Amino acid sequence: MEGTVPDEDKKRAAYRTLVDRVLNGEGRASAEQRARAFSNDGLLPPLDALIGKVADRPAQVTEEDLAAAEASGCTEDQLFELVICAAVGQSARLYEAGLAALAEATLKGRPDHAT
Repeated sequence: MEGTVPDEDKKRAAYRTLVDRVLNGEGRASAEQRARAFSNDGLLPPLDALIGKVADRPAQVTEEDLAAAEASGCTEDQLFELVICAAVGQSARLYEAGLAALAEATLKGRPDHAT
């Protein structure tokens, strides 16, 4: 049907909207802090430890990690935003890797693709 957007395009648009909102939307944490949490890179201790755990080992996040980050000067609202940014950032990396693997597998399955 002409003029309709395939479901996959809608999903990708929703993904881009989510990432844009997390990184650029209104919030208590600075855009720079949110971008660093999203990419899991460039935050100072103890935020780097908390964000690293959220991204790589979320089951290991402790009350002590949160307390240390809050003691470093972050408010509860800022920490919440940074944790969300870290989780969405990790999800985005996995999503992009999955799309790349799917594209490669699809390309390899084409008869005109040289291996």
